[in-house]
Order: sequence, then C-alpha cells, then structure tokens
Amino acid sequence: MKILWFNWKDLANPEAGGAEVVNQEIAKRLVRDGHDVTFIVGAYAGAKQEENHPDGYRIIRMGSRYTVFWKACRYYRKNLRDWADLVIDEVNTMPFFAQYYVDEPVVVFAHMLCRQIWFTELPFPLSLGGYILEPLYLRLINNSHVITVSESTKHDLIRVGFQQDMIHIISEGINIKPLAKLPSLSSKSKQPTMLSFGAMRAMKRTIDQIKAFEIAKQTITDLRLDIAGSNSGSYGKKVMQAIESSPYKADITYHGRVSETEKIRLMRQAQVIVQTSMKEGWGLTVTEANSQGTVAVVYNVDGLRDSVQNNITGLVVQQNNPQQLANGVVALLKDKKAYSYCRRAAWQWSQEITFEVCYLDFIKSIVLNSIIKTHV
Repeated sequence: MKILWFNWKDLANPEAGGAEVVNQEIAKRLVRDGHDVTFIVGAYAGAKQEENHPDGYRIIRMGSRYTVFWKACRYYRKNLRDWADLVIDEVNTMPFFAQYYVDEPVVVFAHMLCRQIWFTELPFPLSLGGYILEPLYLRLINNSHVITVSESTKHDLIRVGFQQDMIHIISEGINIKPLAKLPSLSSKSKQPTMLSFGAMRAMKRTIDQIKAFEIAKQTITDLRLDIAGSNSGSYGKKVMQAIESSPYKADITYHGRVSETEKIRLMRQAQVIVQTSMKEGWGLTVTEANSQGTVAVVYNVDGLRDSVQNNITGLVVQQNNPQQLANGVVALLKDKKAYSYCRRAAWQWSQEITFEVCYLDFIKSIVLNSIIKTHV
C-alpha cells in the first residue's frame, strides 16, 4: 500500500510535538510491513527540501506552516496524482482539504481540535477569527472517515458534525519502555519533587504549575520543583520571570530541553508530575511518567481526563486553578496509601499503551471504516 500523508510539520521541525511522534511510529511500522509512506509537510529554517528518513519513509518539505496547504495541493497535482492508495489529511489547526483535490480515498487524522487554544496562541482579533472559523471549515470535511486518539476529541468532532460511526479511536503509545518492576518509593528523590515537563507555551499554562508549587510548599515545606522543556518565545520568558521572582526559587530547578536519558531520570525521581494544558489530544508525558512509577495530577480538560483515570491512576482536579492543583499534590503526597495505589495502577496501565497497539489500531480502523481493503 502507498500512503501519502499531509501534515504541516514533521518530527524534525522545532515545533513538533506528541502528534509527530505518533506519526513517525505509525509510519516506520508501515514501512516495516512493506508499505510505502511519503509525508508532505511544511519547511523550516535549515531543513532539507526532501529526504529519506532512516526509518524508511520519505519526507517532502515545502512552504511554511501557513503556505504548505496550497503548495501541497499544487505539488500533488503536478507530481503525485494517482500515486497513492490512501491519503491521510492530518488536522493540526487546519486540514489540507485533500478530499477536494485528490483522487484517492482520504482519511482525516485529528489528535485534537483547537477551540479555546486560539485565544492563547494568536493575538486578538485573529484568535476570535480562528475560534469562529474552526467549526465552520471543519464542516467542509465532516463527511470524512476520521482517526483520533481519545474520547474527548471524538466528542469534539461529533459536535462539529462528524458522524459518530465514521470516527475510530486508536491507542496512543509511548517510546519509553515501562519499568519491568515497580521499585519501592525509596528509589525516589529524598525530597518530595513535583515535575513540570513540556514546551513552555501559553496553552500549557506552566505558570499555573509554579503557582501551585508555591501554594503546596506552604504545607510540604521541603517540596521542590523540576521544570524541563523549551523556554523559547514570549511565554517562555514569562515563565523564567515567574521562577526568578518566586519566593521559593532556590527550590526550583530549570533544566531546559533535556535528552531522553535525562527525561527518564527526571520522571523516575519525581513523586508527581503536573499537567495544566488547556487541551491535549491525550497527554503523552503523563503516560510516560506513569511508566516510570510517577503519578500525575492534572487539570480537568480534554486529553488529560483521558490519560488520567481520576482517583485510580492519578488525580484530575475539578477546578482548573493553581489552588486546586496544589491541593491535589498535597493530598496525594500526604496519603501514602492512596499514592501507592495510584502509582501501581498508573504503572500497570502504561504497559498497555504501546505504539505496536497504536499501529494495529490504525490498520484496523482503515479496514473497519472501509477506507481501503485490498492492500492492507
């Protein structure tokens, strides 16, 4: 089977995130099983126009995150018409509207919809425009077969007119290998530690995590905070200012962008990871931390309420503010029995969330949705 995959970024793009990790893991397994995969994505500074990835798929880059949409259409018509058996139109803010110009079967891949994120990522009035237009332009493709990664996104899609029986949820996956055996709590940092992990963007609300740490530290006086992730952009500067002005800055460590090895070390030693995004497709860092024996306390938002089973694998606070997040952290760390229960349940669940399962779900969804049958 030949698959043409449209997305505005690939994993090498500096703005890549969890969705691009999923794409790569599916693509390399498709290649492993004898399929041919080509990505058409937006270019970025210093990027090669075209390259064959070591995992066996091809990447063609053009335009920018804004111009790749119409350039991809033009490139397809000139160079790839009738090449593919299947086209994937990935919705990452905007779809490519591939069904209007390709001849092959099309499946839409949507990790999440933007909705309120428009107001944190764009200035007014562009943000308002995006918020109003998103459900309108999605209605232009709501007769499509769709693959997504969570019940939350499925419900979002149904709200904008997609047909429930044409939406198939696939598992997420993690690259980190879960611990073979859950170690004792003595393996954790001697100081109780909160972990904040991820790129600093307004929609991630990292400053809420710092405020929650300051509140929790008034009860757990030896609590410390580790922060890892890129601090580029204006919001990253605000986060660094919040760290510098914190009365507890001596107990906050900013690690910057970290290697995979350091990421695992931080996840293993922390007692709790916190996530405060406005919205996620799933919340991969939560599951990754769970796999290393660390419990999550998260805001009650799409994606995070999917990746955390409240009071089973972690805590989902009911009011999304620093006070409630701090209360959740304190409650878990003070109740050793509840913490141990959640820690074990989270670790066990993480072992079921693999990219091999994700890939098999992906293949199954193509067959179940009758998108393509003869080449799978």
